[in-house]
Parts: sequence; structure tokens; C-alpha cells
Amino acid sequence: MKRFIIAFLTILILNSCNYFKMQEKEEITPEVVAIVNTVKLYKKDLNSILPEDISKEDSIILVRSFINNWALKQILLQKAESNNSLEEENEIAALVKDYRESLLINNYKEILIKQQLDTVIKDIEIAEFYSKSKENFKLNEELVKIKFLHFDKKVINKKELIKLFKSEKIEDLEALEKQQLSFKHFQFNDSVWTQLDKVLLKLPFSKDNMLKKSKLLQKQDSLGLYLVAIKDVLVRNDTAPLSYIKPTIKQMILHQRKIELIRDIEKILVQDATKNNNFKVY
Repeated sequence: MKRFIIAFLTILILNSCNYFKMQEKEEITPEVVAIVNTVKLYKKDLNSILPEDISKEDSIILVRSFINNWALKQILLQKAESNNSLEEENEIAALVKDYRESLLINNYKEILIKQQLDTVIKDIEIAEFYSKSKENFKLNEELVKIKFLHFDKKVINKKELIKLFKSEKIEDLEALEKQQLSFKHFQFNDSVWTQLDKVLLKLPFSKDNMLKKSKLLQKQDSLGLYLVAIKDVLVRNDTAPLSYIKPTIKQMILHQRKIELIRDIEKILVQDATKNNNFKVY
């Protein structure tokens, strides 16, 4: 199918696209699909853009779009090249050179980092980092330690579920967890800090009510019954708890290690180059 489509489009595009400027004396080979001045697009360049299971109609649209985009790019490129002064070309060449060098250097550094960076971070290191920078970890969101439960109001054992939810006994919590398939939403672990805004997406309570410690909040609507118990609350500008900020601290420690490792590597490279007379200052 691809051969048929490309052959068809070769005739169609070359006859209809007015910006394909062909030299009168130039002979078009069967492998050429389009030409912009002296730049050619070949059939082989189109093979990779066509999925195996594409329809005939979609193939025509896809190939035509690709050729048009290719042609426009070549036209703009050639116009830009002819419009640039020697000074502008030298400036662009310098920018390309700097960009290439930066890519090579950064790629080399990343290889060295992967080979040499120690990624093991102990809890004591995290705790020390947190202790030294505690004042910098201010919350920009509200956090709650919360457990909640949402189930259909038609459930038969509603009183039992409320009793189990209110209880602080482990066996009662386990009894609730065994019935979790019948709940719409739930969270029973109130020992972790959770973003309040995420909780509010699941519960029909106001933020003001959710920012107060409470053993039980209860509400019923057309979607069912909601039970909430709020164990603890932190508001904006409070110091973020270590358990919540721990992943961020790990990333900060790793970032510091990367910077220190790169500095050490750069220092060693300069020392080695100097020692081997590959680097001299006159």
C-alpha cells in the first residue's frame, strides 16, 4: 500500500504545490518525492512516518502533511541562509559550537555522576539536615492527620460501621478494612500527614470544619454517609513535619552531593592535566 500511496502523491504533490521549484533540465528519478530548489525528499524518508495498519485515506493525508511541512521548512531555511550576513552566520556558528560543547560536557558529567554518586541516605543524615534547616521548611498548604469513611446510605449495618469507625482499637480497624470493598472512599491511617485540599475533593465538608481537631464529623447526602475524624492539623507557614518533608530533603541532599562530586572531579581533572603537562598557564 505504501508504494501505491507514495507513487500517487509523487504525481499529486509535484503538480499541485506551487512552491516546489524544479530546475527545467533536472531529471526527476522515481525515488524523489519532492524538491525545493536543489534539496530533495526521497521515498525512503517517508517510510518511517506510515504506521502499518493505517488506512489509504489517512496515509494520503499524513504523507501530504509531511511533505508540505518539509517543503516549508526548506523554503524558510534557504530564505534565512540567504538573508544572513557573514557576521550573523559567525554568531550562529559560535552559538552552535557552545551548545554542542555544553551538551558533551553535561553528558560526560552525568555519566560520572551515575558511576560515582553515593545515593544511600541514612535517616540520621536526613534528621540532621532537617534540624539545621528547620526554619526553611514552611508549609504553603494545610495538612491533616485524618481518617475518613464514605459508604452508601442504604447499607444495612450503618450503626455498626459508625461504631467501628469511632473506635481506636486495632481489631475494630481491621474489621473495617475487611469490608473496604463496600466503601466508596476511605482512609484509616491517621498517623500520616495528608494534604487537606486532596481530602476535600472526596468529602463534602468546609475547609474551616476540617481545620479543627475532631473525634467525629458526620454528614449525609444523596451520595451516602461521610464519617471523619481529625487527629491533628497544620496550617500554612507552620513548620513542615519531618515525615512529610523527608522525600524533599532526600532530593536536596542528593543535589548537594552532586555539586560536591562535580567540584571534586573538576579539581582532579585540572590537577591531572597540569601534572601531565597538558595544561599550562603562561
